[in-house]
Amino acid sequence: MTERSHESHENVPSRQRRRFAGISSRAYEHPADRSALVALRKLTGFDTVFKTLSGLLPERSLRLLFLSDSVRVSDAQFAHLNDMLRDACYILDLEKVPPMYVNQDPQPNAMCIGLDEPIIVVTTGLVELLDEEEMRAVIGHEVGHALSGHAVYRTILLFLTNIALKVAWIPLGNVAIMAIVTALREWFRKSELSADRAGLLVGQDLQASMRGLMKIAGGNHLHEMNVDAFLAQADEYEKGGDLRDSVLKILNLLPRSHPFTTVRAAELKKWSETRDYQRIMDGHYPRRDEDKDTSVTDSFRESAAHYADTVRSSKDPLMKLVGDIAGGAGDLGGKLRDKFTGQGGSSTGKGGATDGSTDSARPQEPRDPEEGPGSGSGPAGS
Repeated sequence: MTERSHESHENVPSRQRRRFAGISSRAYEHPADRSALVALRKLTGFDTVFKTLSGLLPERSLRLLFLSDSVRVSDAQFAHLNDMLRDACYILDLEKVPPMYVNQDPQPNAMCIGLDEPIIVVTTGLVELLDEEEMRAVIGHEVGHALSGHAVYRTILLFLTNIALKVAWIPLGNVAIMAIVTALREWFRKSELSADRAGLLVGQDLQASMRGLMKIAGGNHLHEMNVDAFLAQADEYEKGGDLRDSVLKILNLLPRSHPFTTVRAAELKKWSETRDYQRIMDGHYPRRDEDKDTSVTDSFRESAAHYADTVRSSKDPLMKLVGDIAGGAGDLGGKLRDKFTGQGGSSTGKGGATDGSTDSARPQEPRDPEEGPGSGSGPAGS
């Protein structure tokens, strides 16, 4: 692919979009994603370790595979995607345009991988599914991964997942690797929320970003779908059910590298309504040349504050219970028992606070006094 400087940038988008000169990826990164990246970047010898590791990872093999068996985007091939790619790099001020490939696969997907230099891969299923503005947001999403340095960790995650499958027969060997994989997946799910924000900064069209996520969930039947109803699903998912459903949500999420699609849409819409997003659009954002002065402590503090706020504002039964525990609510054993058994709220002890029901409304059959706290302590702690 022919590289072009920003000064000779051609094929500008059909409408004028803001450009964020010198923007740091910290401007759009999810707090949990940002704190992890800042800490890793501050580690002495971190770059050396990964350059050494690059000799062990199949990065060269991947590059040769895509070069030999996929279509490289350029002015001569998938020119419209090439225009979007250059435009995304221009808006986020990414100096070197990464190579991008279209891979024959009916499953809609895209990824950014690589240790030394990132490469972007999109599938034919995705290209055929999305319109121009939706695709622009996806390419912006992948360029956001490249700017944040996510490609390195994504490549390692792919490698470790493959290793875990190969050593599954070794006693305890798979356990150690899967612990790392699980941690990386938790981080990567947060990095996807960061990249969704980058896609919005590139496309600058919230409805297009919403449509793209909705199509990924439900296919190319846009006339049968509705953004507001789709977002209502996310709200129902978050607050519905009891503690058993909360645990099942966690179990469903653990093997995934991406958050659920409705959740991504709701998170992106929520961020688009924040003051942080508006400040970026107004030209006030962290600059790349300030990254070296970033405080690890401040980043972790922001991450902790975000999670505390998430617990306070969450409608999920488990998160609400965690908030109650943190707030010192009484009769936690009874509350935990009732949440798990799907019964209504219970009246607390001496404080007299209730969850919406009274003692007279609850069946009075005898119970083992150890039943409530014992049966609920495991999932609550997990």
